[in-house]
Amino acid sequence: MTVSDPRQGHGLDDTSIARYRRDGYLAPLPVLDEAAAADCLAQLDAIAAQRAGRMVPSHNVKAHLLAPFLWDLVHHPAILGPVEALLGPDILCWGSGFFDKRPGTAQHVPWHQDATYWSLSAPVAITAWVAFTPSLIENGCMRVSPATHHTTLAHADTGDNNAMLPGREEVEVAVDEARAVDIVLRPGEMSLHDVLLVHGSRPNGSGLRRCGFAIRYIPGHLTTSGGLRGTATLARGRDRGGFDLEQPPEAPFHPAAMQRYQHVIRQWMRIVMPKMGGGSAPPKGAA
Repeated sequence: MTVSDPRQGHGLDDTSIARYRRDGYLAPLPVLDEAAAADCLAQLDAIAAQRAGRMVPSHNVKAHLLAPFLWDLVHHPAILGPVEALLGPDILCWGSGFFDKRPGTAQHVPWHQDATYWSLSAPVAITAWVAFTPSLIENGCMRVSPATHHTTLAHADTGDNNAMLPGREEVEVAVDEARAVDIVLRPGEMSLHDVLLVHGSRPNGSGLRRCGFAIRYIPGHLTTSGGLRGTATLARGRDRGGFDLEQPPEAPFHPAAMQRYQHVIRQWMRIVMPKMGGGSAPPKGAA
């Protein structure tokens, strides 16, 4: 994979850090050149072609544990440099997954905060959303409500089966649509957003696919809440001992990786799903 701007591997300047602290997000930031982004999309589609044409939801919680190219992306210096500037030197990947809106679909994401069901010891985390295709207003790019990341908000089930969230949840406060910001990305660019930032996305009403890979990073000192021990991937720095560390996949959907993955996901569901009302299905998406 090629870094568009090697300087991004070294972090963020003070102005960018201050803007993130104020607004709760940064975008766009370069990660891959367009050829590398296209290669990532091709690898995803090659995997999907062998597995009923899609990445099934049960494999889309910690997808980097099933495909080496995603494991490499989770560890990419152009992502980890900015994340380290915001979270510190010890970084864990708590989760990862694809958000793939096909043309003309009704799927959308209500306004929500990521931290609602994460069951972490503190709401301190960053999502890096890496675009594999153009992410535009017309194909349902992520939208954010700036500076809404300072308070944990109550959520309620919308009852909408087109909502791409595990609990179909939505914040129980009015969001000022006039202040919302569309996160437009080119292939290979990423956005970063805080775990408490209110965000969502509209349906893809265009003829252009919108596909991105969301990586959930947490600082190394966190643990899970509720008494159960979780798993995470050490992305950078040292292991603080709060999670059982995950292993890289030997090859795409390698049998040994699949066996480990089943154990990891069962434990993940024990930790996360009770907060969603005890359901058994993994999450469908986030933005």
